[in-house]
Amino acid sequence: MAIIYDREQGLLTLHTLHSTYQMGISSYGHLLHLYYGRRAEGSFLPLLSLRDRGFSGNPYDAGNDRSYSADTLPQELSAFGNGDYRHSGFRLRTADGACGSDLRFEEARRYPGKYRLPGGLPAADAFRTEGEESGAESLELRLRDSRSGTLVRLLYAVYEEEDILTRAVIVENAGAEPVWIEQADSAALDFPRGHFDLVHFSGSYGNERLYHRERLSAGEKSIGSSRGASSHQHNPFVMLCTADSTEDSGEVYGLALVYSGNFRISAEVDQLGQTRLSAGMMDTHFSWRLGSGEQFCCPEAVLGFGEGFAVLSQRFHRFTSRHILHGTFMKARRPVLLNSWEGCYFDFDGTRILRLAEEAKELGIELLVMDDGWFGKRDNDLSGLGDWQCNTKKLGMPLGVLAEGIRERGLRFGIWIEPEMVSEDSALFREHPDYAFRIPGKEPIRSRMQLVLDFSRQEVVDRIFRDLSETLREAKPDYIKMDMNRSIMEAYTHAQPAAGESCADGTMQNRGALLHRYMLGVYDFLRRMQAAFPETLIEGCCGGGGRFDLGMLYFTPQIWLSDNTDAIERLSLQYGASFGYPISAVGAHVSAVPNHQTGRSTPLATRAVAALSGSFGYELDPAALSPGERAEIRQQIEIYKRYYVLLHEGDYYRLSGAAMGCAAAGFGADGNMGSDSFSAWLTVSSDQTEALLSVVTRTQHCNTPAEYIRLRGLRRGREYRIAPVMQSAEWYLPKEKEALLFHRFTGDVLMERGIPLPLLPGEYQSLLLHLREV
Repeated sequence: MAIIYDREQGLLTLHTLHSTYQMGISSYGHLLHLYYGRRAEGSFLPLLSLRDRGFSGNPYDAGNDRSYSADTLPQELSAFGNGDYRHSGFRLRTADGACGSDLRFEEARRYPGKYRLPGGLPAADAFRTEGEESGAESLELRLRDSRSGTLVRLLYAVYEEEDILTRAVIVENAGAEPVWIEQADSAALDFPRGHFDLVHFSGSYGNERLYHRERLSAGEKSIGSSRGASSHQHNPFVMLCTADSTEDSGEVYGLALVYSGNFRISAEVDQLGQTRLSAGMMDTHFSWRLGSGEQFCCPEAVLGFGEGFAVLSQRFHRFTSRHILHGTFMKARRPVLLNSWEGCYFDFDGTRILRLAEEAKELGIELLVMDDGWFGKRDNDLSGLGDWQCNTKKLGMPLGVLAEGIRERGLRFGIWIEPEMVSEDSALFREHPDYAFRIPGKEPIRSRMQLVLDFSRQEVVDRIFRDLSETLREAKPDYIKMDMNRSIMEAYTHAQPAAGESCADGTMQNRGALLHRYMLGVYDFLRRMQAAFPETLIEGCCGGGGRFDLGMLYFTPQIWLSDNTDAIERLSLQYGASFGYPISAVGAHVSAVPNHQTGRSTPLATRAVAALSGSFGYELDPAALSPGERAEIRQQIEIYKRYYVLLHEGDYYRLSGAAMGCAAAGFGADGNMGSDSFSAWLTVSSDQTEALLSVVTRTQHCNTPAEYIRLRGLRRGREYRIAPVMQSAEWYLPKEKEALLFHRFTGDVLMERGIPLPLLPGEYQSLLLHLREV
């Protein structure tokens, strides 16, 4: 049994195969967090430290018992105003303006299957029908604030086989008066010690999800987004690890939010050296009115524990692939695509698109995507957004005719959309300027010369869905790329106020609440698109990876990782993404050289090796390719098809650090991880009989010691033969190549010593090797 409720001891224990999560009910009815970590039997409740701590208050009903304080004890959900001065996970304001809740345990209920969330939020296994097997067991805990009558339901799902837990919080106003939720976190973890590192993935546009590891010290470290999307700057996935953690050892905890809007994740070391990791929606400028009988659902959180980064990453990969991704492309091979953007930008018509299709077909490409510029008045990025009717004058033919012409040439058809945005120079804006977020009497902040549509309003979502679906039904697209190319600044709705409210009402215009309703509108739009086009692959995009999270992956099984298509830059971006997300979720293309973002030129094989760790496609003009490059691309596509299952379903191992300087970030003691001269990663089949090793050289130095790439995940005592699959240049030392390719090696040798990094001429060279058990 994965969930055990010991009523006599007031103990709640959640077991997966390799981890245990335990809570206890205190003598005063508070729910305490006792333990999360390696699987353990028994009760941790007697080990609580109960001491009188000066200036840490005590509950009124504790009398003169000064040893019991919410300020020092580990809380499952810390309520503001209850004596805990650390970061609180729940803050409620009542009609009289008071903020102070005392949540006491009422009851527990466990049941088979996965809990259901109301309110339109994505969640693990929410796509399954009632009663369909998910492999989960659920627990619901009810806490109540007696003063306001508010009921807080804590939901847990245990995925025993996947070694993953999910959590969610539902707040219900069971009182007679309205209340205002000012903070409601999705999850928190309290630890009795403070010697942790926080691993997070920060960056900027074109540099998303860069790996950062830093030691926690006294105080609070917080990351998040207030941009209306999870953002390029921070990602709603973090890891907390002991200072000695490496890829293969140490205590490592992962936490991810199934949410795509404003969020906050914080790690706090308190006055006693204890650590609290908490995550939820961004509480800055957030206030949600909850009338009598109403409820509010927080985004779901996914939690995992593993010994070492590698095993925890693999658990998140498997969980995401099995319980977040769904639909037609949950298991089906993704088609190799050619996107028109970097090959054409806005400069195309229907004839040129059909010519691209012919050239793509000759290369073995399976899907042609027509990017931005096919609709409205759209020959640049200054106009046309919001007018989702085909520009037949520009294309020279109706959209359906173009799509059919592409299919007649043996390819599937894909198309780009940006439904959340509007240009001021558009028919939609002239008809409905009130559909855009704008503050009255203030000139709007523009970004990419566009404004944001108010998707918190149902009529706006309805209009955009109607216009787009009518246009797309004509073309029956096999693929849709859904983009979002700016952040949200001026969140002000022009919706008609409800009875008794005014447009200036503080709740109606509350930025945090408004942007949450906006995100629910985006999810509603995506859910309707899935229903209208069930066989269509939808790829998420937000100026690249500005909304790369589990919430979007629920609707879009792959997301464009970054607008930065430089193969060498991508190594660091894909490295960061690999900690929490499977490679099947990563949109990755081979682009032209010199690269359009950096001006760097890299070998075609190197660009392909990098892109193979993703959905795989091309972003270039085939007409500019030489005969040799065309032949090489045909070979690359065959490689992708041949090793698709291994790449997308195998276990992923990072064999090198993120980039130069990674040793200073704590990787130096972990095999290859301190090297800055190469990037390497390995995918191993579930039965350990084969593997694919990818290597890209970053720098070259004169007369350096031999560097060995230590492999992982192979079977000890079994022999493997190594075969080349693809390489950008020949070995400098043929004897070294012969020694590697004409001998058999045990898994022990390859993992303990590794293979020597081949000497390949020049920087940015690459090598793809296949290992098979013999």
